[in-house]
Amino acid sequence: MVHVSETISPDELAYGIDVTGVDPASLGDALRAVMADAMMDPMRMSTWMTGFMMSEQMVGMNMLRRLSGENPDPVVAPAAGDKRFADPAWSANPMLAGIVEDFRVRTQAALSLVDSSRLPEATRKKARFAMQLMTDAMSPSNVPWLNPGVVKEAAETGGASLTRGMQNFLDDVKNNGGYPRQVDSSGFVLGENVACTPGRVIMRNDLIELIAYEPQTPDVHKIPLLCSPPWINKYYIMDLAPGRSFVEWAVRHGHQTFMISYRNPDADMSGLTMDDYLRRGFLAALDAVQDVTGAPQVNVAALCLGGTMALIGLAYLAAHGQSDRIASTTTTNTLVDFSLPGDLGLFTDESTISRLETRMAKRGYLESTEMAKTFDWMRGNDLIWSYVVNNWFKGKQPPAFDILAWNGDSTRMPVAMHSQYLRSCYLHNSIAKPNAFVIDDTPIDLGKVKTPLYVLGAEADHITPWRGTYLTTQLVGGDDVTYTLTNSGHIAGMVNPPGSAKSFHWTKERTVHGESADQWLATASRVEGSWWHDWAKWAILHGGEMVPPYKLPAGEPAPGGYVRNESPAPFALKVEASK
Repeated sequence: MVHVSETISPDELAYGIDVTGVDPASLGDALRAVMADAMMDPMRMSTWMTGFMMSEQMVGMNMLRRLSGENPDPVVAPAAGDKRFADPAWSANPMLAGIVEDFRVRTQAALSLVDSSRLPEATRKKARFAMQLMTDAMSPSNVPWLNPGVVKEAAETGGASLTRGMQNFLDDVKNNGGYPRQVDSSGFVLGENVACTPGRVIMRNDLIELIAYEPQTPDVHKIPLLCSPPWINKYYIMDLAPGRSFVEWAVRHGHQTFMISYRNPDADMSGLTMDDYLRRGFLAALDAVQDVTGAPQVNVAALCLGGTMALIGLAYLAAHGQSDRIASTTTTNTLVDFSLPGDLGLFTDESTISRLETRMAKRGYLESTEMAKTFDWMRGNDLIWSYVVNNWFKGKQPPAFDILAWNGDSTRMPVAMHSQYLRSCYLHNSIAKPNAFVIDDTPIDLGKVKTPLYVLGAEADHITPWRGTYLTTQLVGGDDVTYTLTNSGHIAGMVNPPGSAKSFHWTKERTVHGESADQWLATASRVEGSWWHDWAKWAILHGGEMVPPYKLPAGEPAPGGYVRNESPAPFALKVEASK
């Protein structure tokens, strides 16, 4: 078995997981609190021990029954979606089946001890996460000489798979921070097969580049479309690959489309705040799009934190009497009410944010890989241990997958912005409270937002849970709000091109104030296929009449320099070139 401590430096692991407060000291404190709570209640501890021992006896009895040829029902049913023991050899071999059953019993017992504690919810959730980390690490699937897939691969290759696995391991220790690679990204090249919808960079300031995409239809909607991506990732998840690009879909449906591409911050940008990202990011892009096109209104399509900023921008414009500059806004997998915050919110509290601020101050930014690794550990079986088995034990190479290649191309975050983001959103949930969040000296009230909205959530999203995204519909003041729920996860919710037999979504014409997320779902209609089709029909209603494409200023070819982590010189928009 490969232990985490043998593959990751303690400093890197501690710093990385501290992004969410999942620092070793905090996890240890939570686990010790659980044990202390259990010891203070002998009756509950006795009941727990009795149940555990009875389950262990059942495991032994089932082992004997399997050895005699029977197929008993397991003491603990497999968890939904757990693929670690999908190989039939795990259940065909009585000894392996018994080992797996015992592992599941012990895991259930350990987690139930945490769940039954009388501790505050935040502490209990931290302890559960820590316990889940430990039980996942001790899975029999992570023991190479027990894993039948690993043994079979070694036998069939004459041990060559083990040699290749050791080579992969040593390479990852040297070049990938001790983590198994999730993807072969060598075949993905920016501007060639990802981020390759034709366009040009028409403006650059010290924070963003503005990309204008070339029209691909004889006429375009009069109201242009501005895409607002999250700055905690590279923008091109919205322009991933031909046939899988939301931008390409929008352009081919007649929208004159623009994209914000954020610079990857360095230590010199440590003082940037969300105020800067509003002024020099979202609002600067909005100004430029209107200057280029002369259009009095712009539509916005936003993703994740880019959607949070777009909604903040709507409230900011409303406070300044400029609501009519935005004709409509689409938000995908976006939170503004963080009362249902997803995985990241489980571990944000004052003490851990303070520790993180102290450590980030030494660099001036959060390193690009650290948040990504934190989320990887939150889904450790799928995003860590499965690659340990595949790459290091079986000696195979990870797949070439565009989403994972994009996921590995991550960005830094300025310390000031990141602290403001964690405190305002996760710690205090300020944006959801009228006038509690102030940006650029302007109190924000989402109730003043009357702009037509298309709000998308993703059923399997663990970062922005769909019921949390639904709350946006209840905070805004307008009644022209459409909520749609896709069956995908956080990233596949955006990368959701038509054609997949597995795609479907729920929608209904209007979302009602006072209606809960579950009430909405109970009355929504399930529609087969991608939500992109539904959005395209909605977007036509808000795109305006069809006109000849707008002339665009000259500019270097997309995707530009910022997405490549370059620092080219800023240049102003040349509006006269578009006339």
